[in-house]
Amino acid sequence: MSGPSYVAVDWGTSSFRLWLMSAGGQVHGERRSDQGMTAAARTGFAGVLQSHLDELGVAADLPVVICGMAGARQGWVEAGYVDTPAHLSDILKGAVVVAGQPRDIRILPGIAQRDAAAPDVMRGEETQLLGALGLDPAHEADVCMPGTHSKWVRVRGGTVERFATFMTGELFSAVARDTILSHAVAGAEEAVDGDAFRAAVAEAYAAPAHSANLLFRVRSRQLLFGGSAQAARETISGTLIGVELAAGLAERERAVPVTLIASGRLQRLYQMALERLSIPLDVVDAEEAVRRGLAGAAAAIWNN
Repeated sequence: MSGPSYVAVDWGTSSFRLWLMSAGGQVHGERRSDQGMTAAARTGFAGVLQSHLDELGVAADLPVVICGMAGARQGWVEAGYVDTPAHLSDILKGAVVVAGQPRDIRILPGIAQRDAAAPDVMRGEETQLLGALGLDPAHEADVCMPGTHSKWVRVRGGTVERFATFMTGELFSAVARDTILSHAVAGAEEAVDGDAFRAAVAEAYAAPAHSANLLFRVRSRQLLFGGSAQAARETISGTLIGVELAAGLAERERAVPVTLIASGRLQRLYQMALERLSIPLDVVDAEEAVRRGLAGAAAAIWNN
């Protein structure tokens, strides 16, 4: 196994993930924390990064490639956007150097959809796309990327043609925490109530215009007929995901399976939802995808 040759960092709004990598893609060490962009903007990006490098004993001359919110306007250095239609290789060409640092640090750009009728942006997901799909010019994919802000992306010939963002995760948090439904989900267990979730997905997918009413039924059903906090939580989740799927799948080319890039609980929920709707899918682990994308960027930048 070859030794470390670069550091890969996925720097989100609220999370920080770092991997010490060899040119062949082996992981020699990793660090995780909640020092995302919001926290690092207060304490200093350079200091946060160096503290994690020191913990791993990283050599002073090892370069660093970063994706995510560290490149936002409120981040470390603004990395800008590549405009759609955006070939995934354009991401590799747009890496921005962080000036004034003792080591070579590059931040990858995001992708912008400058369409007045459907403006949208992504930052970090483009690197997952690169890692999941590569640069194969024949590759076509309709991609679902769950998260706080889920992305649905159409990729044709290695080019991101269009995409749409859905605030599904953020809406779930707000509805479950800050509305009358907070009483319905209080004390919910961690395990997924699959039956309640799948039923809610199917109902919301079939009638997305009724979503506000479907959500209130969570409360009224529990008051009138009982039911667990766990079932209420999964009904809220399934309703919001079902509405998202109704929009995300509307323009899907039926011959192309959905590529689901996700990990953990979200991967299980979205896979369950798509299977309930009989949608063919390919599953790619989101963390593996971002590491592969950062590896591709490192190879392009430093010819590893």
